[in-house]
Amino acid sequence: MPEVPTSEQLETFANQYPERDYVIEIVCPEFTSMCPKTGQPDFGTITYTYTPDKLCVELKSLKLYLQRFRNEGIFYENVINRLLDDFIKACRPRKLKVVGAFTPRGGITTTVTCVYEARMG
Repeated sequence: MPEVPTSEQLETFANQYPERDYVIEIVCPEFTSMCPKTGQPDFGTITYTYTPDKLCVELKSLKLYLQRFRNEGIFYENVINRLLDDFIKACRPRKLKVVGAFTPRGGITTTVTCVYEARMG
């Protein structure tokens, strides 16, 4: 049975410049999951754009976390919301945008975007 992806699988390291706002963009062009209705594979590019606070995500752990979706039956909208939630739990960024640009299926291209901004105060 495949391992279910969780936020605990995302490793982090200390941000060396927590006093500064800067943006990190991570592009993951080989994302794969499964359509829960048809069981067919879905392919897409996941892009994380975030402003770290105290922590940054470690890239190898992110890659392994994303690979765990390969056999997961999940709709595009759900997967992008879950990626956002898990990243927030692991890193607590100041800002985060997760975009899933999925390859065409039946002549239809789908892009899903989720955005988060930490509340100050």
